[in-house]
Amino acid sequence: MHEARVLVVDDSAAMRALFSDILDQTKGVSVVGTAANAAEALQQVEQLRPNVLTLDVEMPGMSGIELLEEIMSTRPMPVVMLSSLTQSGTETSLKAYDLGAVECFPKPLKVTPEQFGKSVAKLGKIVLAAANCNVRERRRHAAASHAEVPFEWNGHILAMSASMGGIEALSVLLAGFPANCPPTVIVLQAEPELAETFVKRLDGELRCAVRAARDGARLTQGTIHIAADPTRHVVFEAGQPPCLRLVEREPIDGARPSANLLYGTFARTGTPAVGIVLSGLGEDGAKGLKLMREADCRTFAQARNSAVVAEAPAAAIAADAVESELPIEELAAAALAACSRR
Repeated sequence: MHEARVLVVDDSAAMRALFSDILDQTKGVSVVGTAANAAEALQQVEQLRPNVLTLDVEMPGMSGIELLEEIMSTRPMPVVMLSSLTQSGTETSLKAYDLGAVECFPKPLKVTPEQFGKSVAKLGKIVLAAANCNVRERRRHAAASHAEVPFEWNGHILAMSASMGGIEALSVLLAGFPANCPPTVIVLQAEPELAETFVKRLDGELRCAVRAARDGARLTQGTIHIAADPTRHVVFEAGQPPCLRLVEREPIDGARPSANLLYGTFARTGTPAVGIVLSGLGEDGAKGLKLMREADCRTFAQARNSAVVAEAPAAAIAADAVESELPIEELAAAALAACSRR
């Protein structure tokens, strides 16, 4: 893992100073410069050669989104967008992902100094991961219409997990899902407000229904459930029909909701299921996916060279939890085939 050399771009001098000070205290991260607007940022990129940008969405003149689009078209590099979590802010964040941002992080506004410190400490980990991500090897996926392939469900339930880079991965993987897709549950580590907007977008774009995971939600064909509530875990409960339960417990290995816990409930009930670990930070999902594989479930991981952040898929592969490592473009077909009678 190499060092993150960060250029902090923000029109607020106070924010530039705060982010720079705390990022400089993160091991493996150094701030090489700051910029107050797009013109300064483009000049600093050429002079200082950073390997990560933190970029404020709202700037006078050329906005952060416009600057992101220019950078990704002329000099692609990892960019972490900083935005407020208003409704318009989350929609702008999704647009930033579409343009190639590796992560969108909420500006910690109106918080105590202690809360601010914890929030930006998390940003330090994200920035370090961004410096080591696959942004230069990533292929931007334009929206495309997918012909619906006849699908006959075999009773298997599909479970997936993702964090950093997961919104892009899920956008690609789910694009071709049929209206009668297998019952699907996804653990997504993302800011709740951003996840809510993402769920609404998918529900409007996909043939199948997409819902935020709710306690007692029935797992039936044609619906994808996305669990992103950081206060509760999601677990599988067998029955006719099976359902989801949201439970209040401490984080497991630092994660809540925990993919390990979700996958483990599938393994313990002996339910026919398919598990997939997508792009993400850390090791959440590896242990649980291993239990699924030992319970004769089908298990896959996003190929490390196609993941924005390969830590989570790499951990699952290292744990011998994965039967196959596939590029994101091939995972949908593999998942549907594993859940199909054909």
